[in-house]
Amino acid sequence: MEKQNKKYKELLRLARQTIESKFHGDEVKISDEIKKKFSKKQACFVTLTEDKMLRGCIGSLEPRQELWKDVVENAVHAAFHDYRFMPVSESEIKKIKIEISVLSIPKKLGIGEEVFDKINKKMGIILEKSGRSSTFLPQVWEQINDKKEFLEELSMKAGLNKDAWETAELSFYEVEKVEED
Repeated sequence: MEKQNKKYKELLRLARQTIESKFHGDEVKISDEIKKKFSKKQACFVTLTEDKMLRGCIGSLEPRQELWKDVVENAVHAAFHDYRFMPVSESEIKKIKIEISVLSIPKKLGIGEEVFDKINKKMGIILEKSGRSSTFLPQVWEQINDKKEFLEELSMKAGLNKDAWETAELSFYEVEKVEED
């Protein structure tokens, strides 16, 4: 399911317009066509990169609002509220590439060590343990190719020991993604 999906191309424009509007205090005009076409409740992540380096990434794991609204909200949060980065500046927005990942509904896999062999590189993984959680989109497999290392990094992202994945509850999802050229 993780493939470039042309049906979401319009959402890239919406995300960019949303971010750019914040620099001028404008309100984004969202067409009825976009609202209708993307009215299904779906979860998405908006990822920003600059020179192929992560610049912001925020999203939702569960569908809670119409997809177009999730894109707008996550675009703003990725650009201006990702605690790992300074807010995007107006001068750098031209250098930033946007990617949108539309998520399937997450499904439970089971306990880490028991389901290790079921995990594949098309999966986004959600780790939950001791009231903490973290996720990696399937695209992260491009940077962390080793399954054990992937799960160790996911454990540490949740603020846990690197071997916490072995006894953590794991779920997975797949994505349809679209990115700017």
